[in-house]
Amino acid sequence: MKTNLSSKIEALLFVAGDDGLTMKQLHFLTEAEIEELQAGIVELEIRYAESVSGICLKELAGVFQLVTKQEVAETIQKLVENPTVQALSQASLEVLAIIAYKQPITRVEVEDLRGVKSEKALHTLAAKGLVQEAGRVEGTGRAILYGTTNEFLNYFGLKNLDELPPLPEEAMNDLDEDADLFMTNFQQTFKEEVKV
Repeated sequence: MKTNLSSKIEALLFVAGDDGLTMKQLHFLTEAEIEELQAGIVELEIRYAESVSGICLKELAGVFQLVTKQEVAETIQKLVENPTVQALSQASLEVLAIIAYKQPITRVEVEDLRGVKSEKALHTLAAKGLVQEAGRVEGTGRAILYGTTNEFLNYFGLKNLDELPPLPEEAMNDLDEDADLFMTNFQQTFKEEVKV
């Protein structure tokens, strides 16, 4: 089944999140002509307007974004007021574990350990009050150092950070060598299962 242009635009805007995308970016990513993109955007706007979806397409200052409809604002407000009702994703748990054991740590250091971008997970953890700025790195850029909060301790039922369970010896070695904390054990387990 061939994906039509409006579906591609929708997927790109979904992944772009709050940042949204400009017409120029959509042109580059889809390789479609501007006129085709404009038609795809109109098709998407109509699709959302005619459906019972809680999402709509907006253009704000030349940037296209998928946003929630005004009619669902009250429901969204409940989530914003109590963000901890959501379970943590695997990515958020990985980032949180790295921060808990290596704090204070920068986003770049977290990403080096995970091997993938972690900005969204950090934003989620900060919104839930589980991590916070714990200082700044000296020098150019003054990157933010992240650390856990008292809410983190409450969330996991800990009195203090000393109650964190000890990491397995091989995981400690991985941390010391700035290797991927999570993939090493997975790869080892996978190899052992294949041998059986």
